[in-house]
Amino acid sequence: MATYLEFEKKIESIQVEIDSARAKKDEAAIEALEKDLEKEVTKSMKALSDYQKLQLARHPDRPYALDYIRYMMQDAYEIHGDRAFRDDPAILCYIGYIDGQKTMVIGEQKGRGTKHKLKRNFGMPNPEGYRKALRAVRLAEKFNIPVLMLIDTPGAYPGLGAEERGQSEAIAKNLFEFTNIKVPMVSVVIGEGGSGGALAIGVADKLAMMRYSVFAVISPEGCAAILWNDPAKVEQAAKALKITPTDLHGHGLIDDILDEPLIGAHRTKKASAQVIKAYFLENINALKELTIEEMLDKRYERLTSVGAFSE
Repeated sequence: MATYLEFEKKIESIQVEIDSARAKKDEAAIEALEKDLEKEVTKSMKALSDYQKLQLARHPDRPYALDYIRYMMQDAYEIHGDRAFRDDPAILCYIGYIDGQKTMVIGEQKGRGTKHKLKRNFGMPNPEGYRKALRAVRLAEKFNIPVLMLIDTPGAYPGLGAEERGQSEAIAKNLFEFTNIKVPMVSVVIGEGGSGGALAIGVADKLAMMRYSVFAVISPEGCAAILWNDPAKVEQAAKALKITPTDLHGHGLIDDILDEPLIGAHRTKKASAQVIKAYFLENINALKELTIEEMLDKRYERLTSVGAFSE
């Protein structure tokens, strides 16, 4: 069954009526109710607070990386392991085709249900996950294959074992190495972009965010705990952190905002996958027009401009 958040309750009510009308094959009622649904979606979803957008980014029905891979890729083959320690299920690496374009897709996977959440470590990669991602990107470079990265993590795993195996070094190495990979790279935040866990697969020629995704240096819950020692101030923290695509685009920290359907990717998975696919193919074709030197120069300029300001 679909899950509805508190501010989606009116949408749920109309959807229940539509389902009932469809069961009765009442075409007139369906048409009228669909118009009501469209009006309610516009009313509800265009007046969301930053905290409500965070809730949508974490929505349990929101498509994860593996969903998008299945919708977008053909002849997909998964790549496992970092060739040093183990395979990290929190990071997926697939090679295959997107509309005939050979592609390497790297994504962070949260998992659904208790069993798969534990398997995927709730989408929090260990250092071997980031090393696997680097191995996949180098493989893509070797065979001149463009890379698509799908960001969706609350953050890199902060456990003792992860720190012992060099979590910070693995993230830093990805940041360094990805700047000089000689194939086009596109990164999209599909849900939650948490701190270094997101940055580690966020260095690309183009960085975009879905309409209802977030990107932050720390979770609003963590921020509220540190600054106010009060979990009740999570909504205030979400607003202060400027985590939405609109805020980040305004500050020049991301390149584009992808217009997933207004009702949200959790209600329109296939349509949202088409949005990502179209964005990726459009930018890959544009990047192919550049020489390798021009592409790397533009990537370097883009990265070094982050945080720049003038007085």
